[in-house]
Amino acid sequence: MLGQGLSTAVRCGPELSSPDGIEAQTCVVTQGARTWARTYYRNATGEALDAVLSLMGPGDRNVRMTCAVEADDEPGTCETPREPTRGNPAAYTAFAEFAERGGLGPLLLRSGSNSPARAGS
Repeated sequence: MLGQGLSTAVRCGPELSSPDGIEAQTCVVTQGARTWARTYYRNATGEALDAVLSLMGPGDRNVRMTCAVEADDEPGTCETPREPTRGNPAAYTAFAEFAERGGLGPLLLRSGSNSPARAGS
């Protein structure tokens, strides 16, 4: 949950969908002196999946999180831990990769934060 009174910047890539039934949008969120990655998703495949969410920052700083994506077609989110912002927040990028649980199948969708910044509140 975003705190009251702190400036928040959110940079999101496009909303993407796969023929298999995954929809996702991935963002870099900076609030105050903290930065993290967030992906919004919907899984209509009928199968439980894994999402691997990565945040890449200046100086080869990487944070990675694996989230269980249930097969219920309800909107969900996955976030990396919030890290102290190092350098320019615009230097951070994020991407999420969706695949079968345990990496047993092909990559179903990759979503990235590759769009211009937009300010949130």
